[in-house]
Amino acid sequence: MTHHIVIIGAGYAGLMAANRLTRRLSPGRARVTLINDGATFVERVRLHQVAAGHAVPGAAVPDLLRGAGFVQGRVTGIAPDRRELRLGSTTMTYDTLVYAAGSVAGLEGAAEHALTVSGADDTGRLRDRVSRLGAGGVLAVVGAGPTGIEVATELAERHPGLRVRLLTGEEPGVRWSPRARAHLRRVFDRLGVEVVTGAKVVEADASGARLADGRFVCSDAVVWTTGFRVPALAREAGLAVDGHGRVLVDETARSISHPDVYAIGDAAAVRGPGGRELRMACATALPVAGQAADAIVARLGGREPAPLRFAYVVQCVSLGRHDGLIQFVHTDDRPRAVTLTGRPAALVKELVVRGAFGFARRGVFPQLPGATRSSTRSEPSAATSANAPEASARR
Repeated sequence: MTHHIVIIGAGYAGLMAANRLTRRLSPGRARVTLINDGATFVERVRLHQVAAGHAVPGAAVPDLLRGAGFVQGRVTGIAPDRRELRLGSTTMTYDTLVYAAGSVAGLEGAAEHALTVSGADDTGRLRDRVSRLGAGGVLAVVGAGPTGIEVATELAERHPGLRVRLLTGEEPGVRWSPRARAHLRRVFDRLGVEVVTGAKVVEADASGARLADGRFVCSDAVVWTTGFRVPALAREAGLAVDGHGRVLVDETARSISHPDVYAIGDAAAVRGPGGRELRMACATALPVAGQAADAIVARLGGREPAPLRFAYVVQCVSLGRHDGLIQFVHTDDRPRAVTLTGRPAALVKELVVRGAFGFARRGVFPQLPGATRSSTRSEPSAATSANAPEASARR
């Protein structure tokens, strides 16, 4: 009987898993079905460009698949005891489930008024709102993780008459090298981005953002890039999850409570060597998705998969279309002294973004020297932080 593998979510992780599985499994051995709300692949690492009004090519999810079936629909429930999914009024059974449901911005205190860049629709609303502000308009960007930095600089460059305020609790890039932080300050000065530090935003409304210390920052629109939220599906299904609702997995991306379920991407709590939690990012999602696919293939063949081998290389941030920052990091993500900035960094970032899409589309990824086929290494990819999930999260 053909083994049915169902994947929930067609972000970078879900697409990688689907294409890697069909690349390594014959149709007679297993069939793969990918389920997603929409039929268009969303390059979340380019959404700051969309918000600024740049044209970003789109692609239909079915056109990106290498043999997997595609179902457009929303999964509203999981019954792991019956290996069954609920899609509206219909159900679908599975033998193995890959949970790649992604994440969205957490809008605590701001859900009604704040704008986000966590999906295609909300980013389109931000783009339209900014285009109506015109010269002299004031935009407050909450959160100075990489996503907040990219949104602030992209919009300031594209709309030079717009006043952009970046609200952050600590110095932007505080976890990067001194040289990287110095370059950020120069870019903010050049683009006219006002950085407000010590600003913990607790509420946003139509007229601005209120800070924890009582101050109120006036603005015509607020963009929320800090925090994240994952779907409640896994928790409601009874899977073991962490405090954020992310599925707890072992070193092969397998659920610690349900062996028929694997979790990847932003909706999974993944730990690397030494037990450190890996950040939400394309640089994490793609190799972990490859790991999950390889683990499934190994177990279907009666073999025990090798554990995840993982190493970060760089963090990449766009600073508009003509500037960027490449922060080289140690394997555990600590910053090195080496950085690349300016136009060369912008070009590298573009190559990295194209590479991430290409890896997911082909179902392949670089490997650590001497690694087994089940072991992975992160390819350089767009860096994000806890403030910006994969799909907005840590890129």
